[in-house]
Amino acid sequence: MTTAPADSTGTTLTPEYGDKVIAVETAGSEPIPDAERHGSPLQLLWTWASPNIEFATVYIGVISVLFFGLDFWQATAALLLGTALGSLTHGILSLDGPRFGVPQMAVGRFSFGFRGNLLPAGVNALVAGVGWFAVNSVSAAFALNTLTDLRPLPSLLLVVVAEIAIGFIGHNFVHVFEKYAFPALAVIFLLAGVWTFKEADLGGAGAGGGIGGFLLAFSAAWGYTAGWNPGASDYSRYLPRTASRFKTALYPAVGLFVSVAIVSVIGAASATIVAPEGASPTAAFTGHLPGWLSDLVLLAIILGAVSANALNVYSSAMSITSLGLKLPPWLGRSAIVVLCGVAGTAAAWASLADAGHAYEAFLLVIAYWVGPWLGVVLVERWLQARTPVEQLAARLGDRTFANWPGIAALLTGIAVSVPVFSNQEKYVGWVPEQWPSFGDITCLVGFAVSAGLYAVLRRAPR
Repeated sequence: MTTAPADSTGTTLTPEYGDKVIAVETAGSEPIPDAERHGSPLQLLWTWASPNIEFATVYIGVISVLFFGLDFWQATAALLLGTALGSLTHGILSLDGPRFGVPQMAVGRFSFGFRGNLLPAGVNALVAGVGWFAVNSVSAAFALNTLTDLRPLPSLLLVVVAEIAIGFIGHNFVHVFEKYAFPALAVIFLLAGVWTFKEADLGGAGAGGGIGGFLLAFSAAWGYTAGWNPGASDYSRYLPRTASRFKTALYPAVGLFVSVAIVSVIGAASATIVAPEGASPTAAFTGHLPGWLSDLVLLAIILGAVSANALNVYSSAMSITSLGLKLPPWLGRSAIVVLCGVAGTAAAWASLADAGHAYEAFLLVIAYWVGPWLGVVLVERWLQARTPVEQLAARLGDRTFANWPGIAALLTGIAVSVPVFSNQEKYVGWVPEQWPSFGDITCLVGFAVSAGLYAVLRRAPR
């Protein structure tokens, strides 16, 4: 809790939202005023840990062994490397919150211009509010189905109501929910991890995934972790401007890395245990556990999915408000959360039948666009390092501000990397087509191409 600031006359400014928990947030993409700033960087630790102690994270490890052909130790190395890189950039981007007081996609106006930012902000709205919302809701629905024998569709509808409700209330309630979900999720998944490692065949040989499988697992882990990057400052933008920069970067990076790393490695270990034939993904993960722990894990899978999707649906709404469109008064942040949740629910319903392969493809697609986006955004941060914050902040609301090199670099990175290096079931690029064991480095190529091109174009005379 911080002291409310005073205006130029010395009058104390009373916040309308402040640190109230049971209050519907009304702020959109506009900068958060100093009177509304509150909290501490520590809250970012559990806010970014809780959403990743869930089954979607487990499944990154599972597909690294079952789909990509790695043994446990190879999978672990790929998972840790991809997670570490995605967590590092997440900490860096979280610094934008106290600095500018706006969502991450609104910060993107520096890199892409006001109108050019429509593209990445729109893509992120779809990825978070439809794609990720669907992925996590499906895993929770399967868990509820396994636990109660309630059919998948009613299970899905029960889960999404809770997810939408948390995002609807807003920022402060999201932080508090994640805080109290964290210890329960951590204890249950660690217990499941101990049992899993007791049963796992950690020394078993993989299915010959080789370097190609390693690169696929790396891309999946990096895509999953960096997939949170476009929402980094959404949850740090209420922090006071005076918040410690070191802690503001450290806590979200650590929360993200530790949770994703531990849970995905547990998933890799579980994939070495033979599952019952025809079992759903969640039933396969809990099949070797004693009955009492299996039920607890299923409850934790549901809670973890709700934790993740509260952020996904919230950040999707933040991305839409960052588009800068003139929306009717009734279509505020909370209403947008509901609309995003409905769209995500429809996508989840459609993917109930083939969730595993749909998730594998989705993870790689995330990496395909996040890589080039990150390349442009990080170069822009480097180039503006010595520009006064006041000068930069004034540019955020300038509808005439354009930055064509950002969009050019983003699209070029995607156009070069995807057709040449993509390695998916439905589309194989030129390189993996010639060398099937090559794997997938689309995200790395996209990042490098977009970052390098933007650095050149941005410095060129205009």
